[in-house]
Amino acid sequence: MPDWDERVFLIVVILNALTAAVYFLWEALVVTTANERQSNTKERLFDNRRAFLLKTAVMLFCPVIGILFFLISYLMDKLLFWTAPDLEDVIFSKDRVKTQLKADEERARNMVPLEEALAINEKKDLRLVMMNMVKGEIQDSLAAIALALDSEDSESSHYAASVMTDELNEFRTKVQKLIQEIQNEKEEETALEEMLVNYMNKVLKLQIFTPIEQKRFVYIMADTAEKIRQKDMPKLTEEQYENVCLRLLEIQDYSNSEKWCSWLAEQYPDQLSAYTCRLKLYFTMQNKEAFFRALNELKQSEVVIDSETLELIRVFS
Repeated sequence: MPDWDERVFLIVVILNALTAAVYFLWEALVVTTANERQSNTKERLFDNRRAFLLKTAVMLFCPVIGILFFLISYLMDKLLFWTAPDLEDVIFSKDRVKTQLKADEERARNMVPLEEALAINEKKDLRLVMMNMVKGEIQDSLAAIALALDSEDSESSHYAASVMTDELNEFRTKVQKLIQEIQNEKEEETALEEMLVNYMNKVLKLQIFTPIEQKRFVYIMADTAEKIRQKDMPKLTEEQYENVCLRLLEIQDYSNSEKWCSWLAEQYPDQLSAYTCRLKLYFTMQNKEAFFRALNELKQSEVVIDSETLELIRVFS
């Protein structure tokens, strides 16, 4: 007859085996069947089956301890991590990753500004500068590239002409495309007009077109800005007002420039540009009376003045 300790051991082993068997049947018949209905990936189903088979094996070969381990783990998971993490603001996207490239110090030490390369007429430096400009944002360098058109180095001038031609053709195509899209938009929409005004100003302020073409594009920009003003006046920003004023001033259309200056002063009377635009206009027109009247208005206002405008006030006071 087995003694009491052996009986207890057998009872524990049998109960442990029954518990493992019940767990195995539950996972195999109920849980796995439910997962098969919800999941379409075979790999995930295989991982689930492998997990409960391993747990069953641990329960059989580690009586009581294996069951207690999994039971305590389950209870801790439910008690300590009962809320799901909020991943709404977490974005796993490569678009947000910025690759930090090491600076090319050797190349930077050998670089000179384009203006200096043109001045000393060093072909090697000029060609190097041109090549590195094209690697960056070309539109930001169009004014500098235009200087290379008159270079004595035929290769640099030819390369500059090719770059300028491509960029200006792209500008013309994009402007025409946006104009066509504007014609098909709803009456209350202004997004395309705002995009066109900002895009055109970025290139037109460089003054790299012929005078006739520059004037034509400036009028397109001004007309587009006026459409924004008619549709939804607050959408037209102070900066856009100022850009239109200055572009019209550059083509010597003083009457339209003055009109936009007055509109700017009406809508944004507390902004510095409402005064500086008029000062530039009247100074160019050599209208002394209007110039000093605008200057006195600026001095009496509470507008914050930058260093450039402050120096202007000191010169003419």
